[in-house]
Amino acid sequence: MRLRAATAAAHERVDARFGAYDLTDRTAYGRFLIDHARAVGGAEAYLSQTRPHLVWRPRLALIAADLADLGHTMPAPCALDLPPDAAVADGVVYVLEGSRLGGQILARAVGPGLPTAYLGATHLSGEWRALRQAIDARVATDPTWLAGAKLGAEACFALY
Repeated sequence: MRLRAATAAAHERVDARFGAYDLTDRTAYGRFLIDHARAVGGAEAYLSQTRPHLVWRPRLALIAADLADLGHTMPAPCALDLPPDAAVADGVVYVLEGSRLGGQILARAVGPGLPTAYLGATHLSGEWRALRQAIDARVATDPTWLAGAKLGAEACFALY
């Protein structure tokens, strides 16, 4: 809850930006996925080079499949220039895995016949709860962790 509160403004900016896309329109949905591919690509590249404490499951291949179905190629990822710190990486994981929740809701708004592999990639049973509990435990045991996680989360939100 403390990480969520600390990054609420960044989260609201991302929600407002992506809330403007008409996901029933093939062209707008393609732009939505391209924007997500840039952000997710940068975040997943960072995580593949860092060792976060939290478990995460990559989704970039799912975006690539959806974009290919729409006739688009994958865009270059945005750079995520952050120190290779576990707390910072955990903040990035928090944003990526949190976006699965939003994706679950957005998948219902996607137009008929449009691909939803990326937005439909929901959490496994108990996965989000376990991630939140791990964050709470880190904050309780390491007072410096929240600052690093906030840095990572805000940087990841900024990619979007």
